[in-house]
Amino acid sequence: MLYLVKKAIVILLAVVLVGLVFAACGSNAEAPKYDYLVLVNKQNKLPDDWESVVELEDAQNTLPEGIELNENNDYLPTDVFKVEKKALAAFRALQADLEKDGIIILLDSTYRPVSRQEELWKEFEEEYGLEYTQKYVAVPGFSEHHTALAIDVCIIKDGVIINDNDEMIAEKEIFPEIHKRLADYGFILRYPEGKEDVTGYGYEPWHFRYIDSPEIAKEIMDNGLTLEEYLAKAMN
Repeated sequence: MLYLVKKAIVILLAVVLVGLVFAACGSNAEAPKYDYLVLVNKQNKLPDDWESVVELEDAQNTLPEGIELNENNDYLPTDVFKVEKKALAAFRALQADLEKDGIIILLDSTYRPVSRQEELWKEFEEEYGLEYTQKYVAVPGFSEHHTALAIDVCIIKDGVIINDNDEMIAEKEIFPEIHKRLADYGFILRYPEGKEDVTGYGYEPWHFRYIDSPEIAKEIMDNGLTLEEYLAKAMN
């Protein structure tokens, strides 16, 4: 009898151990590879292992059916862009939603590896000098575009692609309509107007940041917060 009891205990412990192993494996399988709330700005560098684990997908712009560009266009972003997998799916959903109301947005700038940022820095420094470069170009490793979660867009209005920064800032009707829907798809406006002292960048109505949580995105957007302010608040 004692032998049978001991054997039963051993079997029970083995079952429990196997269950714990499977639970741990399942937990690890579901764990995200990276933090969608990662903060990359002028003070916070991209995590060292980020570019080795981020899941990138290729994307290209296509004009919606029935949309034609007029002869005034001399630019159409036709590059193969790279965007983080979930961020791209969310962007396509946002894009389709806006299209229903005649608002057309296209990809203009997305993932930029640190190596490319280093090249840009050298190019600008050689052409414009160090002072200008420090003012307008992110230090390699400190650009949010390294995350592949940042998307710059341009818009189509009356058959014309608008991608000039000043012209986009002047679009006081289209961009507010776009911004209203960002949070529904897990995006925030990364550099809001009047928050230059917090973000370190001027107002960029075209720069969206994916954070993978519509709930958090709504909290940020509804309260006029920046990512910096939300994260500081969450830590307190």
